[in-house]
Amino acid sequence: MLHYLTLLLECPVVIAAIFISGIGGTFQYGFSVSVMTSPSDFIKDLVNVTCVQRYGVSLKPWEVSLIWSFTVSIFCIGGLLGSLVASPLSSNFGRKKCLLLNNFVAIIGAVLMLLSQTAMSFEMIMVARVFNGIHAGISLSAHTMYLIECAPKRLRAMVGVTIATFISLGKFSGQLLGISELLGTQTRWPWLLGFTGFTALLQLFTLPLLPESPRFLLLDRGDRQACERALNKLWGNNDYSTEVEEMLEEKSALQGIRSHSVVELIKNPTVRWQLLTVCVAFSSLQLCGINAVYFYSFEVFQAAGIQEFQLRYAALGTGLCELCTSLVCFMVIENSGKKSLLYKGYLAMAVTMILLIITLYLQKLISWMPYCSMVLIFFFIFFFASGPAAVTSGMPGEMFTQSFKSAAYSIACTLNWVGLFVLGLLFPILVETLDYFCFLIFFFFCALCGLFVRFNVPDTTNRSVLEIAAEFQRMHSKSEDSKRTKSTAEKPDNIKALETRF
Repeated sequence: MLHYLTLLLECPVVIAAIFISGIGGTFQYGFSVSVMTSPSDFIKDLVNVTCVQRYGVSLKPWEVSLIWSFTVSIFCIGGLLGSLVASPLSSNFGRKKCLLLNNFVAIIGAVLMLLSQTAMSFEMIMVARVFNGIHAGISLSAHTMYLIECAPKRLRAMVGVTIATFISLGKFSGQLLGISELLGTQTRWPWLLGFTGFTALLQLFTLPLLPESPRFLLLDRGDRQACERALNKLWGNNDYSTEVEEMLEEKSALQGIRSHSVVELIKNPTVRWQLLTVCVAFSSLQLCGINAVYFYSFEVFQAAGIQEFQLRYAALGTGLCELCTSLVCFMVIENSGKKSLLYKGYLAMAVTMILLIITLYLQKLISWMPYCSMVLIFFFIFFFASGPAAVTSGMPGEMFTQSFKSAAYSIACTLNWVGLFVLGLLFPILVETLDYFCFLIFFFFCALCGLFVRFNVPDTTNRSVLEIAAEFQRMHSKSEDSKRTKSTAEKPDNIKALETRF
């Protein structure tokens, strides 16, 4: 662990890239997810007062709740739109410029949030949530691509964890700033919702000091000199001919091949297992039950004797647990291996989910059982943050060559947003129908993803894209070869065929 930390400290510009790209990248996503909880009552009051003043109509409670739910969930629609345009923007403008331009989207959303109360317009909050979603959808792809491509291969896993760390930091910041002692008040809540504008301005002024992604400069622009200058600025003055040759090897394998679209990626059989892995991992990230656990945490805390006015501070504990676990994972991932963290995390979550169902069932019968439920909630968050949350975000950048990378991120982020939107629509119905037995559905997804990764995915730690592709081919060639041998003998130049595919 100390060895990898020492290597990272030798690259101060990479550390700066982690913080600068993170604060205007996935931090915004995490903040937007958690920030709406605190001012919910104030926004509902604004909706009702606006309708009374404008139309002379006092809305019923269910109508106010419907408008509120739409305001929250429309963020996912914006996120889906952002993820769809992230691929062409990143390919055409570059990762760095895409992040820079994306800040203007966040600033527009923040200005609308700040003016919504003064203008007595809840519609401005809805539009702002769309802009926030678009910004988050683009930043999830662009931030991940930029950071993974700027990191040395031996530190790629450690640096990749920071993507999830900034999501956790964003969630915790939204919870912390939302308490009544800070910005969670009747007069200050617009500043809470508009906080993303300040972090966007911070990135807008600091990101130009960093270089563009070296891989983008070499593989997409074909500018070797600019790539070498970027490597020297990021990693320090040294000879990086080996790294450049490795990238050129990938480029020669992709000679004459343009960037592929999403449809072309789906149809291409040579990356079928990589695409399936990304689809399973990103779908399970939203369907693993982490949001359901956060939802039930309030009920568990109340049953454990925590007063209602203290629940918001107890919720800070869950956000802090996720953030601290992500920081610990940052330290150990290079030694533990990504595959191990991912499948063990999901399987541990599945076991915890079953135990949580049992404790929730017994908590009205046994006085001390709510404390067991509380411990299990923190265990579940720990396993989530140390495995799925830490590893999943960087998968498309590690498993796909440059020509497929943007399309892979578009598919991954689209699945993430669709899963979040579907969960937001169906989860209230599941809770009303099944109560805490809805955890059985999430148990299925956790167990399925854990077993899939265990038996079908190679470890990607410290491996190049072509090495990972070869490992996928090795793992899954037996069944394919057995089918081929029924009709014809296996070709002697099988390895050569693999090389020409890329």
